[in-house]
Amino acid sequence: MAWLFANRANNDEGSAGEPAASPPQASRAVDVGWVLETDKARFIWAEPRRIHRADPPPRHGKSVNFCPGVLDHEARLFEITCPIDLRLRFGRNEKGTPVLINADGDRSAIRNKHLNAMLAMVSEKEWRHPDRPVIQIITPYIFLSDEPVFMTQMPPFLHYRADPWPGALIGGRLPIHIWQRPMMWAFEWYDTKKDLVLKRGEPWFYARFETHDPTRPLRLFEAERTPELVEQIQGASAVSNYVKQTSQLYKVAQDRRPERLLVRKARARADEPPPAEQCQHSFGNASL
Repeated sequence: MAWLFANRANNDEGSAGEPAASPPQASRAVDVGWVLETDKARFIWAEPRRIHRADPPPRHGKSVNFCPGVLDHEARLFEITCPIDLRLRFGRNEKGTPVLINADGDRSAIRNKHLNAMLAMVSEKEWRHPDRPVIQIITPYIFLSDEPVFMTQMPPFLHYRADPWPGALIGGRLPIHIWQRPMMWAFEWYDTKKDLVLKRGEPWFYARFETHDPTRPLRLFEAERTPELVEQIQGASAVSNYVKQTSQLYKVAQDRRPERLLVRKARARADEPPPAEQCQHSFGNASL
C-alpha cells in the first residue's frame, strides 16, 4: 500500500454527468514535521537540521566529496544536537542499588531537580546485559507525516569525538505517520568506570527517514501543535506501562487519526532537500 489513507472510491462521473476530477498529484518532496512537546525551556532544544559538513574544497576529482553514494546517504540524515552540558557518573549506593551522579556537582550547568525530571535509569532487571546499565533522557521531539514514513534513530557516527562515549546509543525505528510520541535518548553504558560526557550543541543523535519511493527528497519543518495532533500524542502516551508490545496499537492509532495531521507552522522555515544534481542516484558508477 503506497499510502496510509486510500482515496475514497471515485465515481466515473460526477453528479452532473461530468467526469470526476483527477486526484491531486503528490508533492515531489515528502513532508515531515516536528514539534516540541514541552512548555518549559523550549529554547534549549535546537531545530533538527540536515547534516552539513564543513570540509575544505576537494582537491581531486575522485574525492569522497563527489561519491554519489556518500552524497545521497548524507543528504538524508538529520541531526539533533545535545541540549545540555552534563558529566554523568554511574555508581551504587550502600545497598548496591544503581545510582546516577551529576559529577560536576555545584559546578554543573543544570540543577539536579531539573536533571532528575529528564533523566531516568532503567530498572536493573530490564537491562540487556547485567553489567551494562541503560539510561534514558526524555526529549520533547515528536516527528510526524501524512504519508507513510518510517524514522530511524541512529548514533551520530559522522561526528568524531576525541573522548568517545563509554557505551552505545540504543537506536530505534517507528512509523511516524501512525505513531506520534516523544523521542527518547537511550544509552547502554559499557564502561561504567568512565563518565558519560555530553556537550551542549554537539550532535546527539541522527534521524533518517524512509519512504516508499526512495528517490523522493525530504522536506523537514516545524509543525503546528493542533488539537488533532495533541489527541494523537495523548493516545500514544505511556502505553508501554500497560502493554508489552506497543506495536499492537499501531492499527488503533491508524484508525483513529484524521486524514491530515501535518500542518506547517506559519513562521517555520523548511529544511529543503539539496539540489538534485548533488544527490543523484548512481547504480553503475557509485565507486570513489
